[in-house]
Amino acid sequence: MLNIKKKDKVVVLSGKDKGKKGEVLDVFPDKGKVIVSKINFVKRHTKPTQRDPGGIREKEAPITISKVMLVCPKCNQASRPKFDKLSDGKKVRVCRKCGEMIV
Repeated sequence: MLNIKKKDKVVVLSGKDKGKKGEVLDVFPDKGKVIVSKINFVKRHTKPTQRDPGGIREKEAPITISKVMLVCPKCNQASRPKFDKLSDGKKVRVCRKCGEMIV
């Protein structure tokens, strides 16, 4: 089970965007990468087409999962979640700092 999922809030631990927070837009578990909103912008040169005028566009590029850490929605602190089982056997993520379940 992955620590980070879509729509989670994360903070960047290293690199040019260190300390910035954003929301996870996409997760690539096989590559070990995530795309975070407004983090790791790169310039993409696109050719003009009949529908698109082309030019230089900025977009988010994937960043390694190990460079981001989950932010607890309740205590608003970055923490590595632990996994607990509920009484019905379902695994849930739990914040180590405040003990709250992360949905």
